[in-house]
Amino acid sequence: MLSWWSCTWMSCLLFLPVCYGIPAERCPGGLSCTSSSIDNEQPKPCVGARCPAKATRTSHSYQQTASSDILYQPTRTNQQKSVSTSSDFLESSEALGGTQSNITRDCKGIECKLPLRIRLKSRGRVPCTGEGCPPVEGQQGLLRLSDRAAHFIGEVPDLPFSNAELGGAPLGVQLTCDIKPGENEVPSEDALILQLQLAKGQEKFVESLKMQQKTITDLQQKLSEQQNLLINQQREIIEQQRRMYEQMDMVKVQYSMLFDTVKQMSFQSLQEDIQQYFEAHLQGLQNQVRNNLQKTYSVHKVEVDAKVLDVEEPLPECGICESDEFCNFQKTPPQCEKCTLCPAGFFQLSDCSENIDRICQDRDECMDSPSICGERIKCLNTPGGFRCLGIAEKEAALGICGDQYFYNKELQECQACSECEEGVVAFSCTADSDTVCTTTSESKLSESWSSSLSLPTSKNPNSQIYPGLNLKIKEKMNCEILSPEDNQVVFKQHGLLWADLNFAVKHNCRNFLQLSIKLNNSEEGYELSGSRIEQPEGKYFQSTSISCAAEVEPSQTLSVVLKSPNQFCNQSKDLHVYDLNTPLSLLWLSHDTGAVAMTAQMSTAMHYQTNYRPTFKIISVSDPYMVGLSHDGRSIKLTESGVVKFVFQQALYSMGPTCVREGFTLIFYINRNGTNSELLQIFKSGVNYRDTSISGSGAAKVNAGDIINFEVLSPAQCNVRYFGENSGISMLSLLWIPTAISTAITASVSNIGLPTGAVRNKILTFTMDLPNDKIIQLISTGQFAHKYFKFTESGGVSVSFNLKLIHSCNVVKVTISTRISDQVQPTVVAQQIGGQMPEGSQWTSVALRSSFHVQNGSMLSVSLDCVRGRINQIAHDKGTNLSILWVSS
Repeated sequence: MLSWWSCTWMSCLLFLPVCYGIPAERCPGGLSCTSSSIDNEQPKPCVGARCPAKATRTSHSYQQTASSDILYQPTRTNQQKSVSTSSDFLESSEALGGTQSNITRDCKGIECKLPLRIRLKSRGRVPCTGEGCPPVEGQQGLLRLSDRAAHFIGEVPDLPFSNAELGGAPLGVQLTCDIKPGENEVPSEDALILQLQLAKGQEKFVESLKMQQKTITDLQQKLSEQQNLLINQQREIIEQQRRMYEQMDMVKVQYSMLFDTVKQMSFQSLQEDIQQYFEAHLQGLQNQVRNNLQKTYSVHKVEVDAKVLDVEEPLPECGICESDEFCNFQKTPPQCEKCTLCPAGFFQLSDCSENIDRICQDRDECMDSPSICGERIKCLNTPGGFRCLGIAEKEAALGICGDQYFYNKELQECQACSECEEGVVAFSCTADSDTVCTTTSESKLSESWSSSLSLPTSKNPNSQIYPGLNLKIKEKMNCEILSPEDNQVVFKQHGLLWADLNFAVKHNCRNFLQLSIKLNNSEEGYELSGSRIEQPEGKYFQSTSISCAAEVEPSQTLSVVLKSPNQFCNQSKDLHVYDLNTPLSLLWLSHDTGAVAMTAQMSTAMHYQTNYRPTFKIISVSDPYMVGLSHDGRSIKLTESGVVKFVFQQALYSMGPTCVREGFTLIFYINRNGTNSELLQIFKSGVNYRDTSISGSGAAKVNAGDIINFEVLSPAQCNVRYFGENSGISMLSLLWIPTAISTAITASVSNIGLPTGAVRNKILTFTMDLPNDKIIQLISTGQFAHKYFKFTESGGVSVSFNLKLIHSCNVVKVTISTRISDQVQPTVVAQQIGGQMPEGSQWTSVALRSSFHVQNGSMLSVSLDCVRGRINQIAHDKGTNLSILWVSS
């Protein structure tokens, strides 16, 4: 609560009417007093202008007022204070009559303490005072205190007070007057009125803030609504884009159908329309040309030399063309060309004439045969064929394309079968392959090809081979039937195939490595043949040879894949491949040879202890009449006499030390007239708690009704599990060829002059199991006696050699070489190596297979080389043999 003496200049200026506007009370003598009940003290004597008082009291009051005016101006200087005091005094004097006596007489009581601008107007002396005196003219009536407070409050401007809730000072002012400093502090009525007015202003201010907050909330709500509207519009735009893309796809389909329809339009009607168009616009074109010539002549004058133009000079001609040719004027000079032959699926619209080629039009199969694809399947016509939308490749291969049509796997549509011009058909049209034509000049029945293999470059030092990698195929010679592309061989012609592969590696991969020959038939490839290379913990090189037979078509691919069954094998650290000479070789046979290819799979996976005779399931056969299975599925039955080339590969898992010591033996039998005779015998070193494979290949002549069967012998107390998977590791491949164009021999190593000790490139000697053949002969006299096989006709040759021996060499190398005459150095055709003998094994083996071309007079030999060691013994009676297949070229 502030007292009068503590008020500032501004506070006194604002609140003087409040402090000195206390309503006066009447004294007993009719005089007014300056105070009513301020305290509970005794009434004091009456003071004022109308009460009897001393003049010194009035003067003292005036001086006190003046001094207070000067005191509450703290910002002024002393000079300014004196000036202000005098000016205020003069103003007060003028208002009261100009003299001190007048001021004393006119300004009475508390009014003298009010500022001049709110004082009452000066009035004359009224002799009579009190309620009983009559009013004098010009005298103003008494002014009530509440009216003066309201009048003064109206003059005070609205002050922007802050809300206490918003962090400002609390609003509302409570003022008190203090007649005597430090005493009688009570609230004033006009201060209460001002407080109420300020509270009302505060309420208005709070209402204004609430209105602003409500406006901000509305704006935020509108902004959120606009954002939601924008998101909905963006979604509509995205939906419209999607619909537009769908419409574009529909337009593409309609455009393709329209384009096909346009191509099917009659060329004759098109020519008529073009002719009518030119006739209709020819006159206009002539007039335009004439006008342009006239304008050009008028602008540019050209000096033309006199020349003699022979108008009667004939047009250039081709001369005399053949009956199946026409004169093509589009070339300069014109020349005769062959008339176009309408391709398959087109029909002739106009014949070939002297100056116009033959016109062909596509046949609309969908219109000619509306139900060709079925009632629920849509048919789309294509150039030379048609397409059944939604038909899978397997369904099309069943013959849905119909007669004289085949399913094209690349285009995924039915195409008309091609017709051979000269009527020479090498291979007829089937449900999924086109007709293969040949000419009389093509007389090749067989073709051979070979290449080298290498590991692909590893992208990083720890490149894994777990998923499998294709070995790089490097071409050694050009061939018309195939070409290597992207680590695979692509075939260009139909035919039958025999493939041989030699491979040697030293590896630290866990379990085993699997080497496979893979044929990519269409979208999914399957393995023709495979072999498992066991883990010797990287101590020595291991070798394996695999072979396979298959029927191939153009655009099919052949690749060699090496993979590991787990991820604990990388290409850069665990693999060391031995560089062999042309390890991959192929022998291709034309369908004109009449050969038959068959592939069968072992269908058993059981445990055996001694002998094992597999059961087969045919996977593919080109002619089931010529080659088939016996009633129990354990033998291959041949209907006609001929020559067979076969390979047997079986994956197994063995347990027991006896398996390592004695190994496994694979025997081929041929049954003639109910009597079994041993054809070949192959040896394989045993393993303990390891995965491995045993494989054998050979060739022999067969008669009609002969039966070939197979048997695997394992030692006693050796538990063996044989696998019958479809991954190519347990397969039988066979190739049957008529004897008119082929022959085969088998030979055993001679027991006389067998190489022992430190052997360096020594040629092995052989003995024929049967008398010499007229095409393949073992030389019996001279320096090449019993060492060389001589060929009397050129053709393709496939050789299989199996060697069983005991040695202490680090590497045993077997080489097949050919030579033409005595003076020419032998040429290495194929190589294979064998590493150190497995620990605990009595015997080991090396197998070599290769296919190549020979000429008339070519000679073949097999040589043996031991690196850092000795050869102790070679099994000449069982386990070492040589078989040669020859096919005319």
